[in-house]
Amino acid sequence: VQLVESGGGLVQPGGSLRLSCKASGMITSVFWGTTMAWYRQTPGNKRDLVAELAHGGTPNYAQSVRGRFTISRDASRKTAYLQMNSLESEDTAVYYCQSTDASHVTRWGQGTQVTVSS
Repeated sequence: VQLVESGGGLVQPGGSLRLSCKASGMITSVFWGTTMAWYRQTPGNKRDLVAELAHGGTPNYAQSVRGRFTISRDASRKTAYLQMNSLESEDTAVYYCQSTDASHVTRWGQGTQVTVSS
C-alpha cells in the first residue's frame, strides 16, 4: 500500500488548493476502516495535525484551519481530500497524508509542497 499525494503548488494569499491522497493498493474494505489525516511541517518544526476523518466520523481540525479547510474522503476512489480555502502565508508547508487502519498500521505519503505567496 502506498499513499500517493497530489495537488500542491504555489498560490496567492486568499486562494484555494485541493490536495488528494490515494491509497494505492489498499482494498476498499480496509479503506472503510481507515482513518485518513493530513499533517503539515515547516523547516525545523515537528509535523502537526491539520485535519483527520474516520469513516462515518466527525472531522477534526486544527484550530488554525477551522472554517477554511475541509477534509473529505471517497471510498469508491480510496482517496482522501483536503480542500484549502482562504489560504494564508502561514499555511506554507509540506503537507503529508497519513492513514491508520483498523490494525493500527500507520502509513505516510511522500509529502507535497504548498506555498502561499504573492
